[in-house]
Amino acid sequence: MPVARKTPARFKDRAELLDFLLDVTGAIASTLDLDTLLDNIAQIIRQVVPYDLFAILLYSEKSKGLRIRHGIGHSIELMRETVIPLDEGLTGLAASARIPVVVGDVRSDPRYLPLVDAVQSEMAIPMTARGRLVGVIDMQSSQPDAYSSEDSALIQLIASRVANSILNARLYRRVERQNRTLKTLANISLEFSSTLNLDELLNKVATTVRGLINYDAFAVLLYDEANHHLRHRFSLRYDQRVQSDNIPFGKGITGSAAELRQPVLVEDTKNDPRYIETHAGIRSEVAIPLLMPDRLLGVMDLESERLGFFTQDHVQTLGLLAPLVAQAVENARLYEEVAAGKKRMEADLEAARDLQAMLLPKEDPTIAGLEIGVGFRPAHEISGDVFDFFEQGDDYAIISFGDVSGKSASAALYGAMVTGLLRTLAPRRRNPSALMRTLNDSLMERRAEGKYLTLLVSLWQPATGLLTMANAASTPPMICRGRQIILPKLEGLPLGLFEGQHYEEVPFQTEPGDVILFYSDGIQDQHNPQGQEFGLLRLAPLLRKLRKLPARQIVDAIFEDFDKFRGEHRVFDDQTLVVMKVTGKRNHDVAG
Repeated sequence: MPVARKTPARFKDRAELLDFLLDVTGAIASTLDLDTLLDNIAQIIRQVVPYDLFAILLYSEKSKGLRIRHGIGHSIELMRETVIPLDEGLTGLAASARIPVVVGDVRSDPRYLPLVDAVQSEMAIPMTARGRLVGVIDMQSSQPDAYSSEDSALIQLIASRVANSILNARLYRRVERQNRTLKTLANISLEFSSTLNLDELLNKVATTVRGLINYDAFAVLLYDEANHHLRHRFSLRYDQRVQSDNIPFGKGITGSAAELRQPVLVEDTKNDPRYIETHAGIRSEVAIPLLMPDRLLGVMDLESERLGFFTQDHVQTLGLLAPLVAQAVENARLYEEVAAGKKRMEADLEAARDLQAMLLPKEDPTIAGLEIGVGFRPAHEISGDVFDFFEQGDDYAIISFGDVSGKSASAALYGAMVTGLLRTLAPRRRNPSALMRTLNDSLMERRAEGKYLTLLVSLWQPATGLLTMANAASTPPMICRGRQIILPKLEGLPLGLFEGQHYEEVPFQTEPGDVILFYSDGIQDQHNPQGQEFGLLRLAPLLRKLRKLPARQIVDAIFEDFDKFRGEHRVFDDQTLVVMKVTGKRNHDVAG
């Protein structure tokens, strides 16, 4: 229904007009919310000038045209999609010339844009503030000559007062949006820093960006310096993961952003020769480089099917987000590399552990005249302790027991080399001191920086029960005879450090029932939570107490006491035990 035309005599005198304008000022000053402000303006104008269709169009710097920001009687689709250039239509004329335009019969005016068939008259009043075009107040009626010069003058008075308020509300909205963005960025930073899985992180980035800026396609491309291209690491199309081709460096929108190390905003991909189509229907794109202080990490890319969708505000928001994304991606990428390296290292250690298990005795050896129990526990994946038994028929056996300097893989590899040398040299060197000299010479030929070996070599002669020992700085054995603890004095420098070394041989005549204990320094040097050392003062009485048990059970009992002593304290060194009980059986006894 047409709005009834009010009488021109709206105000009885000037004072009444001033009161009305004061009311207008109060109404528009009461809010900084743009939607509320524009609705207030529409209601104020309706009180004094009737209309069938009403619109407040605001000027957009980006589109260089007028968009309907608030409307009454217009369809939602028209309001959302219509952009009126400054040189088109009556509103465009009012905006470009910054003059009021009143037309009593729009059908006879070629400038009129026929958006609604029933319209017969229109009035467009420009709004300006601080020398800038703010927008246009547009009123349309189904009656001819609906608007007079008095109407125009009155709406101009209102427009002059509301223009500044609209500018302030738009500024407030922009500042509020920026504040929300900054708060969001702070939360995003915490969220990103807690994620080290790269796929999970990039999915969070995509979700976060969508919360700030809508898009139809999203991608993160990482720079592959070796191949000089951008590799698609994560791509979405309508929230579905997709596979995309790599982009040559410097090509396409993303390649240009990478090369320039600056954001690239494209309002119309069809008019940009750099554009490489990866998804059909894309009309606008923005690419933001992901930069570390010293290098390019990659590019974050957003695409939309809407023409001119992305704005400088979007570029600014993404520019604030990009450093957070770059640092988080770098952390996750480094974590991936570390995890992959750890996996490779674990595989290597597993292989080394298998190799070490092949080199070390697999079970308690059987040597004439001795009952032997062996215990071996590496502090890490593999051990630097070395021990072996070389039996030469029933005549004699050579027993080696030592420790490589350092820990873990390097020590184990050095120890494996030592074991190999011993197995080659021991059958040809019955004399412990000669074996030590030859081994030292071999290690000096293969000298490894920072590596050396402490070693105790013993020659066991079952026929006589004689144990002849030579020591290269290893822990001397502990011998229990009855309730007596014997600690042989054995000295010598480590192997693999000095050339031309000679090693003294010390004989020890065993008796049946003697218990001989070889132990690594990881046993005696272990601390408990109170900082006390396991040491000889605990080990000696323990061996005395256990002496009558079988050799295997003595090993197990020492380890049990060791674990009880250390509690939750960290194990810092390898633990190796060799227990030998002298049985008193001679060669002919064993053979029989």
